[in-house]
Amino acid sequence: MDQKSPSAGNRPGLNPRDALDILDIRTSHPQGATELASRSDAGADVLQYLAVNGAPATRAAVAANISTPAATNRLLANDDNEDVRAELAVKIARLMPGLSERESSHVFALTIETLETLARDAAVRVRAILTDEIKALDCVPRDVVMALARDLDTIVSTPILQYSPLLSDADLVEIIACGQVQETLAAIASRKPLNEDVSDRLVQSLDVPAVAALLVNRDAKIRKETMERIVEQAEEINTWQAPLALRADLSARAIRRIGGFVGASILERLAARNDLSDATRVHLNRELRARLAQSAVNDQEQHLSPADAVAAARKEGQLDGLFVEQAAQAGQRELVVAALSVLANVTDQTVKKMLSAGSAKPIIALVWHAHLSMRVAFKIQTFIMKLPARGIMPARGRIGFPISKDEMRWHLNYFNIAV
Repeated sequence: MDQKSPSAGNRPGLNPRDALDILDIRTSHPQGATELASRSDAGADVLQYLAVNGAPATRAAVAANISTPAATNRLLANDDNEDVRAELAVKIARLMPGLSERESSHVFALTIETLETLARDAAVRVRAILTDEIKALDCVPRDVVMALARDLDTIVSTPILQYSPLLSDADLVEIIACGQVQETLAAIASRKPLNEDVSDRLVQSLDVPAVAALLVNRDAKIRKETMERIVEQAEEINTWQAPLALRADLSARAIRRIGGFVGASILERLAARNDLSDATRVHLNRELRARLAQSAVNDQEQHLSPADAVAAARKEGQLDGLFVEQAAQAGQRELVVAALSVLANVTDQTVKKMLSAGSAKPIIALVWHAHLSMRVAFKIQTFIMKLPARGIMPARGRIGFPISKDEMRWHLNYFNIAV
């Protein structure tokens, strides 16, 4: 039996007669065993006995006791009670810093084995407790960290991915390449610091929440070329726009580009930056005035019914792609329906059925039939249909329709639209 725990040192154990008094076997006191299991001077033999024969609450107290011998800890790592293993996970993680300097090789090996066993625990709760405790440590085995980083339960993997100093940039790039879920990518995007290679891969993943987290992370380094790619896509993804406008590492070109498509409130933030040239500031202020004027016009249009607003726009020669695009970006579903109905010469009900189809292809076909651009179709997918990122179909080559004309005709025929 192991004679020393990772923290017990050479402290003498409790006198066996005193131990019996605490257990109070003769009166079967229910709290006696648990009280004894919590004592730092209980002794290795007593703690081992309680770990084997005690009730769950007693075994949990042994697991939490920093004086419990390493061999007993290893035994408790396979305990059939989840609460016992959870208590052990907290303690073992907190014993890890400096362990190798103060313990024998045997105790060290047993403690590492206990840690590895807990990292493979069948209970998500136990693994989650362990990963939260060791997430920022650099003194745990790297293979344990890698196993937890690849855990299929995100409550286990995300703390490691966000904080562990043992994960290399190559590790992170590999994990991103494996097509992890959104929570995983967002955790990596929140690491401090984060280098350019990892940022590149996150942007290439096209995961909207992950890139949003990347933009919020001031300690994430982003290459100029990668930032330009984000700016280009941010025109269609409004959740990127506010954090993008607050980035300190934007070029003047990027700032002007952003100013061309964000709303008035974000444009106002851009114009208030301290790092702008006079020319850029004048440009943004001009954009801001134009945006506010357009907002006033939109407010007036909102007092009209969708059909009346469309009729008014048609009379003024303004019922075009820009009209539909602005209505889509403002989330004005009924106005988009009315506009597409007129432009495509179909009924409102047909447009509504196509918007409710849950697929991007029918509405892309309708936009094409209405002689509008793929940019309009993208805005409708994003702001009106609110498709998930994996369901959105972007333009081909930035401006082209992503499906063939024959396929678009098929979708139109499916909804009884003559082509």
